[in-house]
Amino acid sequence: MPNYKISIQYDGTDYFGWQSQPNGNTIQDVLVKAIQKISQQDVNLIGSGRTDSGVHSLGQIANFRLNEIVDERKFQNSLNSILPPSISISKLELVDENFHARFDAKKRSYIYLINQNKSPFYNKYTYQCSYFSKLDIAELRTLSKSLLGEHDFTSFCRANTDTQNKNCNIFEIGWKNSNNLLIFKIEANRFLHGMVRTIVGSLLLAALKNKEPEYLLDVLERKNRNSAGEAAPAKGLFLYKVKY
Repeated sequence: MPNYKISIQYDGTDYFGWQSQPNGNTIQDVLVKAIQKISQQDVNLIGSGRTDSGVHSLGQIANFRLNEIVDERKFQNSLNSILPPSISISKLELVDENFHARFDAKKRSYIYLINQNKSPFYNKYTYQCSYFSKLDIAELRTLSKSLLGEHDFTSFCRANTDTQNKNCNIFEIGWKNSNNLLIFKIEANRFLHGMVRTIVGSLLLAALKNKEPEYLLDVLERKNRNSAGEAAPAKGLFLYKVKY
């Protein structure tokens, strides 16, 4: 069966995350209904990973199979014509039959946006931080480096997660300031439920309180969610890119 890979952008504000669930409006559910309407076939849509309620995406990847080859551009345009404005397919392509959006992914990256000033244009997509002016970007960068490499991130994921293996390898982590926006970027082989938002919240707290880099290492060692900071709001988080 032909295997199709799609790249997806979405505004997650009004959705209960990516993953299909019985009593919630999800990105996966909306996409499956649209694909089935166009193809007139039942499909199994496989995402590269979950995003939480309220989280956005610039580059979510998924794959699905159809019974026959389709015109890729025409199928993509048809999908976009019936999908809500909050979801769009930026690319659709035929791939190897063995391609798996989740298991073949090597690296995933997220960005988090923090805004200094109230703005009607940024409100839905940034965290307006009340203590923005007190943050030292050099200090944030130094603190962040302590999380590079492979660690057990139990302290940075939701306590009720059912994932047994909590080891993740962070390849890149950093901050930059652009036009009154503070931009955090992180890339790893995998992420746990709530992990990025908790890392952001913990780094902001550590910088505000002038903690040493060893503070984050101590939080890691404790393997206890209560030792980390409060998770940053979902609206500032974007799944940025998935690499294969």
